[in-house]
Amino acid sequence: MTGGRVLFLATVLALTAGQAPALASPADVAATRTYIQANYALVQSAGSHLAGARAAYRNVLSRVRATCPDAAANSPQNPESTQLSYEVIGAMVTASIDTNLPPLNAFVRTAERTRWSSRGLTAAVHAYASKVKTMATLGRPDLCGDVKAWVATGFQTLSPRTVSFDQRFVPAWVALGELPSGLAAFERSDERTILQRTSQLEMKLSNFEAEAVESYGELMNALGVLP
Repeated sequence: MTGGRVLFLATVLALTAGQAPALASPADVAATRTYIQANYALVQSAGSHLAGARAAYRNVLSRVRATCPDAAANSPQNPESTQLSYEVIGAMVTASIDTNLPPLNAFVRTAERTRWSSRGLTAAVHAYASKVKTMATLGRPDLCGDVKAWVATGFQTLSPRTVSFDQRFVPAWVALGELPSGLAAFERSDERTILQRTSQLEMKLSNFEAEAVESYGELMNALGVLP
């Protein structure tokens, strides 16, 4: 192939690549816009409920301190205590989610019915929506009851409720707000502002989750459980 043909081919490929977003189907563009807006509404609502989520964490701690302080005092650090630590995290997460259920349910309904020509992108969005749905429908675990059940077996066997809760919660535990990379091919320039705001809100939520580690530590200490 001559140098001129190579240059011509390279130019055509570059132009084609640059035109890819414009060639996206209207259905894919519409689905992307719908999902971006639903995801933004989700993180915006979560960001506005951080005070309530923080209070929910403290309420879980207050209940433990009032109902079963040091229930697992002198307990060993073993695989069972690790599983209990997941239930502790789940108790915090489900308590905070209960302060913001309607927006989560609205997001799930929208995400579940949104589809793209890309099966991979559709599967990624639906998988994420399924995890959010699981977290929203789990219900709060009975921490005190489950810890006491573990203690009653000499720290040998966890309550079936702990095992069942962890089996559902751990695989579904995700941060609120998800923009799969596959969306980029169908995004439009007028969506940049909402995407930037979404990114800022997701960072705000991530920082809040990092702060929650302190509440988690207090809760574990109140129960007397070692992770």
